[in-house]
Amino acid sequence: MARKHSKHGPYEDLHPKADAPAKAVLCWLCGRPTGKTIIWHHPVPKSRGGTDVVPMHAICQQTLITNFTNSELQRYGLDVDALLANPNVRKFVAWVANKDPDFTATIAKKQR
Repeated sequence: MARKHSKHGPYEDLHPKADAPAKAVLCWLCGRPTGKTIIWHHPVPKSRGGTDVVPMHAICQQTLITNFTNSELQRYGLDVDALLANPNVRKFVAWVANKDPDFTATIAKKQR
């Protein structure tokens, strides 16, 4: 059965204006605007009961995974300042600060 009225209001603009700038989403770790790709990262790993997600660059997520174990990430939780206290992460954030939002690079493997 066809609808008598549209699901949308009669005066609602169905197409957003092209001049309206999209709001930039900031990376949770480095604070830079994200580019085309946004990774939704679990600060507390799902295997440890984490349900919250935060937006990040792929390279920032790789840095966290390389420098911390799941147990450490569970302890830090959503406290980004505690993660930034790590000298490797602080050095990475300083290095990536002036890079393009879509910048990617190979991150060193985890030391075992």
